[in-house]
Amino acid sequence: MPSEKRDLEDFSDDDALFEELENEHDEESNTIREKRIKEIQEEFQRRNARAENQHGLYTDITKEKEFMDITVSDNYVVGHFYHKDFRRCKIMDTHLETLAQRYYDTRFIKIDVQNAPFLVDKLQIKVLPCVIAWVDGCAKTKIVGFDELGNTDSFQTAALELKLLHAQVIRKKKKTIAQEKKSIFQSADTDSELEDD
Repeated sequence: MPSEKRDLEDFSDDDALFEELENEHDEESNTIREKRIKEIQEEFQRRNARAENQHGLYTDITKEKEFMDITVSDNYVVGHFYHKDFRRCKIMDTHLETLAQRYYDTRFIKIDVQNAPFLVDKLQIKVLPCVIAWVDGCAKTKIVGFDELGNTDSFQTAALELKLLHAQVIRKKKKTIAQEKKSIFQSADTDSELEDD
């Protein structure tokens, strides 16, 4: 009988331990869940505020003064100087349009050089397309033509993205805790679990 009583005590100790572990897990899960909900709400509010200021869009500016005002008032700006009849300018537009939708913190704008004679002269723009990136009103990089992008019309958006990342005018999002925790069975290039054959 004493051995049965001891076994029952061991079981109750184990049950208490399991219950304590479950409660810890629940508290940790709730904390992570609450933190993630707060992050999502903040991101939603930030995106709404940015959308009101035309972030996430690739905007064609027609007035030179408005273009200059944007470059000094917004923290991160990518500006494309183009000519409507130049094929390479249209190629650059497609890449910038893609990047504008990815990077809400950066304002993507363009202006036809015919509408910006002062800026063209002041910034010494002689070859199109010309993309200039500003951070807090200071020019950080100037991409002229496609020379720095592989010198081909079929360059990848990633090449332009890399140039802008190095200029620190666009920035990758920091991963949240939930995104960093992955199963050991997930591959690095996809988020799906590997299947056993």
